[in-house]
Amino acid sequence: MAFELRQSLKLTQQLIMTPQLQLAIKLLQMSRLDLVDMVNQEMEENPLLEEVTSDEDPEAEKKIEPAETAEEDRTEPKTIERTEELTGEGDGREEFDWGNYLEDYGPVGVTYDRKEGNAPSWDNLLVAKSSLTDHLMWQLRLSRCTAEEYRIGEQIIGNLDQNGYLAVTADELAVQEKVSPAFVEEVIKKVQEFDPLGVAGRDLRECLLIQATMAGSARHLVERIILDHLKELETKNYAFIARKLKVSIEDVQAAVLIISHMDPRPGSVYNEERIQAIIPDVYVFKSGDDYKIVLNDDGLPRLRISNFYREIMGEMTGREKQENGKRYIKERVQSATWLIRSIQQRQKTIFRVSESIVRFQKEFFDDGIGSLKPLILRDIADDVQMHESTISRVVTNKYMHTPRGLFELKYFFGSGIHKTGGDNVSSKSVQEDIRKIISQEDPRKPFSDQEIVRRLGAFGINIARRTVAKYRDMMGVLPSSRRKKYF
Repeated sequence: MAFELRQSLKLTQQLIMTPQLQLAIKLLQMSRLDLVDMVNQEMEENPLLEEVTSDEDPEAEKKIEPAETAEEDRTEPKTIERTEELTGEGDGREEFDWGNYLEDYGPVGVTYDRKEGNAPSWDNLLVAKSSLTDHLMWQLRLSRCTAEEYRIGEQIIGNLDQNGYLAVTADELAVQEKVSPAFVEEVIKKVQEFDPLGVAGRDLRECLLIQATMAGSARHLVERIILDHLKELETKNYAFIARKLKVSIEDVQAAVLIISHMDPRPGSVYNEERIQAIIPDVYVFKSGDDYKIVLNDDGLPRLRISNFYREIMGEMTGREKQENGKRYIKERVQSATWLIRSIQQRQKTIFRVSESIVRFQKEFFDDGIGSLKPLILRDIADDVQMHESTISRVVTNKYMHTPRGLFELKYFFGSGIHKTGGDNVSSKSVQEDIRKIISQEDPRKPFSDQEIVRRLGAFGINIARRTVAKYRDMMGVLPSSRRKKYF
């Protein structure tokens, strides 16, 4: 066999992930907060990027308020141009036109001014409250204790978790502070008398026993139930507890009523974790019989290329300009241009997907969750002529503020369940029906999953018992044996 070298031509197609396409995909699946952080970081690293202030914004006086008004000739929102999926073409490798470039990318669609009634209220978003540590240290400073007890008390309070439980043992504290374990136990007992009652317990049983000191005449029975029958208490096997403790079922129920008012996590009320307010990406406002889609550009920096560096470029001449300045500025302009265009593409895509969702789920916005239709990514993808993966990225970590409340875009998607009449109903609508059925049950005789199946059948919804159990678990609803109340 002879070996030889030959040249041949072969025509193939392949997808090349250009830097611009990679950036566009990355931005599309980002949440709003991540996008703001990314833009701010890019502004720090790229000197050619600058933010357009409200005084310099030529569109500031043209912003449209989405709230309903009595004026019928109110300016209509400008139409969003049809947006195609990014293909990576025009990635900035072409020769840059320095003489004609000065482009300021304005906002997509309509924006709004935050006024009363136009957006969710900012009330109660910034609330300062004392932490559990601060509250306990305040009580420790007011208590009568020696300097050594105060030092041990500080260590005890500093080793409490967010629920108020002591995360270390007395022996560990004794070794650390070079005192006897008995002395540490004495200080722990003092801290356990602080408010909130039950704090500094080492487990659930000790936490409840601390609170049982306020049980009055029923304290003895309450303590015996906590010490020996926590498992039966969880399963509500009150008859077994009464038989073991040789007391009446009425006495057990009275003791359980006291225990049910105890707090198993006494420190959670002082939890230092702040609730992060959700800022929606899209607003939906009712306008007559239709709904208006408004993109939320509030808080998103509006970017442009700095003119200052264009002037510097114009002052540079000859070899210096060709080898140093122009190369650097061109790279920075290319990076800035990609970012600005990708953000614009992201906003346009979110607008189109949101518009399609509102069109598919109009009955939901009119009548509520009972009218939510089955919807899959393929339906929206076919409507806006994009790929399912693009739709999946759009609905991830994006939120829509509607007259019905604040929802993640993923909320509007769900499988369908066939009804007897021939129509399909969303699984979320079935969950809402299950919730209504459970809310109407007798707490002393809660409905079993089989009974819920029978009642759903009366509505034309035929599903299996295990499906009801699955939906009940998804909603966080306990089984009938755990929902039963004796008093």
